[in-house]
Amino acid sequence: MNNKSLTTIPPHRLTELLHQSIKAALEAGKAILDIYHSDDFQVELKGDDSPLTKADIASHNVIMSHLSATDIPVLSEEGKSIPYEERKDWSQLWIVDPIDGTKEFIKRNGEFTVNIALVENQKTVLGVIYVPVLNDLYFSTSETGAFKVKVNLKDYNVETLLEQGRKLPLEREDKTFTIVASRSHRSLETEAYVSDLRKEHGDVNLISKGSSLKLCMVAEGQADCYPRFAPTMEWDTAAGQAICEHAGFEVIDWSTKERMLYNRAELLNGWFLVRK
Repeated sequence: MNNKSLTTIPPHRLTELLHQSIKAALEAGKAILDIYHSDDFQVELKGDDSPLTKADIASHNVIMSHLSATDIPVLSEEGKSIPYEERKDWSQLWIVDPIDGTKEFIKRNGEFTVNIALVENQKTVLGVIYVPVLNDLYFSTSETGAFKVKVNLKDYNVETLLEQGRKLPLEREDKTFTIVASRSHRSLETEAYVSDLRKEHGDVNLISKGSSLKLCMVAEGQADCYPRFAPTMEWDTAAGQAICEHAGFEVIDWSTKERMLYNRAELLNGWFLVRK
């Protein structure tokens, strides 16, 4: 697979945007952790009965304060609803999930992330995922590839983080075929797909994870595939798709058998499969 996306953004500009999005994600992570380590979650339900916390809003506000300087429009889970009639003419946009895995945040199991992606002509050209509890940062562009680095939130320099990043995928010792699946949204279709893979590969590892960590595990080389046969939204997957694609993996729309595209009229994703 050619993991380079066609982009009109000059390399130096893409690097600038990567700097800004990493800074946005890390500063959002600080705001999230302040609330995560307090007792002031303030959980409420949105219109679709999904949970919303004080941390979601705080993270959204921090990210917006950074990305607004780029003059590229932002589609965020916690932002105002933007009609397709307005979005359809955007050749570039940020797609943001201030906290992916709010249910995991509430459970305090650490399996939540900050997701920021840059999309051009419906294709992911930049991705940033920060895992606040683990201090793991994943980042990628279509020009440079995908990387992972540990972050010290109290004292970090973005340029240094870019230099220290380890190129993905990484080597793993256990070569057993490994599937990663959702912790909170496991469907019967997913179980059937896993069963078929067991027949094909024999011994198979099945790992459950929350949020975009599943996409990160494939990009990192810790899992061979991630079948998702349950609902997700564009902001759940855009950053992870960028990192997977730029690490040499594919994110395939199950119905079209083609690369999953973004800034669609319908923001609800169809089923998809992440694989080599």
